[in-house]
Amino acid sequence: MTHDSLMVFDTASLYFRAFFGVPGSMRAPDGTPTNAVRGLLDMLARLVGQYRPTQLACAWDNDWRPPWRVALVPGYKAHRLASEPGTGSVGAGGVGAQSGESEEAPEELRVQVPIIRTVLDAAGVPVVGVDGYEADDVLAGLARRSDVPALVVTGDRDLFQLAGPDTKIIYVARGVAKHDLVDPAWVQEHYGVPAERYVDFAVLRGDPSDGLPGVKGVGEKSAAQLVTSWGGIEGIVAAAADPASPMSPAVRARIVGAGDYLAAARRVVAVVDDLPLPGVSLRVDDLRADTERLADLGRRYGIDGPISRLMAALAPGT
Repeated sequence: MTHDSLMVFDTASLYFRAFFGVPGSMRAPDGTPTNAVRGLLDMLARLVGQYRPTQLACAWDNDWRPPWRVALVPGYKAHRLASEPGTGSVGAGGVGAQSGESEEAPEELRVQVPIIRTVLDAAGVPVVGVDGYEADDVLAGLARRSDVPALVVTGDRDLFQLAGPDTKIIYVARGVAKHDLVDPAWVQEHYGVPAERYVDFAVLRGDPSDGLPGVKGVGEKSAAQLVTSWGGIEGIVAAAADPASPMSPAVRARIVGAGDYLAAARRVVAVVDDLPLPGVSLRVDDLRADTERLADLGRRYGIDGPISRLMAALAPGT
C-alpha cells in the first residue's frame, strides 16, 4: 500500500557500494563495465518497490569536497583526491563542481557514472544537485522542506543527524536486503546520544574516511559520555575551560588541545539544509520516462533487466 512519503537517494554512496558489491564481470556488449549501473538501478527498484514512495529524487554530488568545508578543515577528504585532477569531474564522474577536484576512484567506476546519470535522466528520475554543496546537503534540504515523511537512503552514517519525527534513514551498510531503518530511538540505542546531538558525537569521535581526526584519545564510548554530560561541542568546550567542572584532567587537556578543530569540524560535519534547491516536481506520478531512449540504453549496455525492474517499480498502481 502506498503512503505519502519522499524517498531520496545518496547516489554516490550507492553507486560506490554497487561497484564493489556486484561482480566486475558484468559488461556491456562492447566491454564497458556495468556492475555499478546495474547494482544502483536494482537498489532503487527494490527500495521503491518495498516502500512505495509518492515522491523521489536522487541527490548528486555537484561538489564532493566543497572549498568552504576545506577552508574550515584542510584535511577534509584530502586523502581521497585523485593524483591527477580530472577535467570537470568530481565524485568519480559528476560535473558542476566549483573545486574541479576529482575523487580517487577505479577507472571502471569512473566510466560508469555518466551512464548512471544518463539512465536516470531517461527514466525521468529527478537528479538534484547544487553547485558548491555535497549530496548530503541536498538530501538534508530535500528532507527538511518535504511536506510528507522522508526516507533518506544512504550508506553514510553522518546522515543519522537527519533522523527525526518526520525523517528516517534507510541505512544500507549491511546491504539493501538487510538495511536498518534508523530513527531517533535507533540512534539513541546504538550510540547512546540523541539524534540531534549526533553531529557533536561524530566530531568528537572523528571519521578517518572523511579526513576528520576527532579528538585524540576519545572514542565512541567517551564521546557519548561527553555529549550526555555536557551536550554539544560548545558545552563540552566550556566545561573543559571551567576549572570547577568535574571533567577529568586528561579529558580536559584533550578537549582544550582540540579546540580549534572542534569549532571548525562541527560546521563541516553538520549538513546544510537551507540551500537553494531547484524547483522540480518529485512526484512519482509526474515522472515521464523516455521509453525509446531507455530501450536504446538497455540494448547498448546490456541492462534491459535492471531498467525494466526500475520502471516496473515506478509504474503507477504497482
